[in-house]
Amino acid sequence: MRRVVVTGIGAIGPTGSTVTETWEAAKAAKSGIGPITLFDPSDYAARIAGEVKNFDPKDHLHPKEIKKMDRFIQLCLAAGAEAVNGSGLDTEKEDSVRMGSCIGVGIGGLSEIQNQHVILREKGPKRVSPFFVPAIINNLAAGQLSLRYHLKGPNTCITTACSSSAHAIGESLRLIRRGDVDVMLAGGAEAAVCELAVAGFASMKALSQRNDDPTRASRPFDQGRDGFVVGEGAAVLVLEELEHAKARGANILGEVVGYGLNADAHHITAPSPEGEGAARCMKLAIDDAQISPDSVQYINAHGTSTPLGDSIETQAVKTVFGEHAKKL
Repeated sequence: MRRVVVTGIGAIGPTGSTVTETWEAAKAAKSGIGPITLFDPSDYAARIAGEVKNFDPKDHLHPKEIKKMDRFIQLCLAAGAEAVNGSGLDTEKEDSVRMGSCIGVGIGGLSEIQNQHVILREKGPKRVSPFFVPAIINNLAAGQLSLRYHLKGPNTCITTACSSSAHAIGESLRLIRRGDVDVMLAGGAEAAVCELAVAGFASMKALSQRNDDPTRASRPFDQGRDGFVVGEGAAVLVLEELEHAKARGANILGEVVGYGLNADAHHITAPSPEGEGAARCMKLAIDDAQISPDSVQYINAHGTSTPLGDSIETQAVKTVFGEHAKKL
């Protein structure tokens, strides 16, 4: 079976504009959560978010291109550029039909939908931007990467809520494994810190309301948890077939060895009792990787900070890893 490695990483988010900045912030336990500045949140129950700081799209895009893209696409291109540059991949010299892109996007251009709706109501249909549709649709994050780097292989988008970017990486793994392509740009992007998103999530009672203590508001698995904090950002990986990477002398950062996905078919938001669905999904990934559960050293949890979600996710981890779960 063809092996798949990571040769480039790009990231932009609330704690940093690059992978290095983001990693240093993580090591220092630095929070990127603060009062919302992208709109006036005075009337909202939740008034905090993880916003990308000091982002100027002109640093990454030609001014004429900016108006054609919602913020989530702009962030994706910034992360994609860091990933490609860091990988040393010269896309102009590669076989373009053997490269593709797959970016997970949960909501997409909600901010621009909201803004253009205001224009429609206040100024009429003729004032709606001609770039409105291509600016908001989820698949244009991967599409704009494809255009920028001349990727003529698979160009697709995964929209599965909180799992979108994980599925984008997993499906890219499968594309490379089965020989459809040699290189995929895979990851996720989101930028929905806007009135409509915050109001909607708050109405679901899903958001933390620790507005006076934002850096301590996101506390998954904590006894005092009261919901998650909405955020924005993007991350892109360069995934590459192992022999292809070795042939060009790439710096190999890691390997993607397993992937699983499923559904628990239980409820629109609540997880299945005892975490049956999540446990089965983790087991699928472990089996696909052909490793033992006790060889796993780290779990990137969903960690929604909701009373039901965290407790059931904990049970799922214990089901799969048994006593080893205490070491994770």
